[in-house]
Amino acid sequence: MNELGTVVRAFFEDHLKVQKGLRPSSIRSYRDVLKLFLKQISDRRQCPITRLKLTDLVADEVLAFLRSLEAQRGNQVRTRNQRLAALRTFFRYLASRAPEMLAEAARVEAIPTKRCPPPPTYYLERDEVDQLLAAISTTATGLRDRAILTLMYNTGARVQEIADLRVQDIDLDGPHRVRLHGKGDKWRACPIWPETAQLLKQLESVHEGKPDAPLFYSRLHAPLTRFGLYKLVKRYAANLPQASPNSGEARRISPHVFRHTAAMHLLEAGVEINVIRAWLGHVSLETTNRYAEINIRTKEAAVALCAPPDQSSAASSQAGAWHRDVDLLKWLNSL
Repeated sequence: MNELGTVVRAFFEDHLKVQKGLRPSSIRSYRDVLKLFLKQISDRRQCPITRLKLTDLVADEVLAFLRSLEAQRGNQVRTRNQRLAALRTFFRYLASRAPEMLAEAARVEAIPTKRCPPPPTYYLERDEVDQLLAAISTTATGLRDRAILTLMYNTGARVQEIADLRVQDIDLDGPHRVRLHGKGDKWRACPIWPETAQLLKQLESVHEGKPDAPLFYSRLHAPLTRFGLYKLVKRYAANLPQASPNSGEARRISPHVFRHTAAMHLLEAGVEINVIRAWLGHVSLETTNRYAEINIRTKEAAVALCAPPDQSSAASSQAGAWHRDVDLLKWLNSL
């Protein structure tokens, strides 16, 4: 294994897994970026990947890679920026291991991120959630699906957090709660409704009593994956309007929409924004503030508190209170 291979292996095994504590899905994302990047360098230099050296990894190659993502692969700007962020992390690590690469790492760090509009945030109205849950059958599979969708709405969990749940991660005897393993290898506990706990108690996995068993199984009795959850949500959401009632725009209802829905309904219920941040597992409060910005009902309530004045109050406001202050006028006239 040459020097580049040693550094790449240490980057994944030590830096990403041990030091940063990233989830397997995040590590796979870094892997895919690096595979595409190294393959492009290999093709451009017409040599096998095994013969690449550290000095072949230069900022110009990164720029060429980013251009090819949009031109050849048809990636969107948001994907291009995500790939650039991954390469910046890799080059920072590269500079720490090989000081001679510091100049190239600095050049990669200086590559600007392209501006792009934030992705639209779609969420379900309360009657849509009721409609979606009412369409689920009462079969064993339907019971599992109702438990999954109710838990998603109850906790606002990420789809991978739901897929990773084990029987030992839920407390059903009180206080009712679920422990979620989120980004950055961080755990958080979310309370769940008694109705959610009652649905979970009826699951086959809970009856089996194996603490380390997956909480949700597929029809083939294999652990339900994030892709299975996507298909499940897509199937039940097919009967809902495909246009958002909030904006009229076309929307694609995915498991992440349930996360947005939980955040919006918590905000509408008057829950403090910092509590919602901890509930969702956001590192930065800025990420949670997006929900306050798009919540039209909160804005309407604020407008109601600041109702426009009538004609008489407007006229008196323009005149100014000091015109009616006799003592002030006497003092002004005495000057």
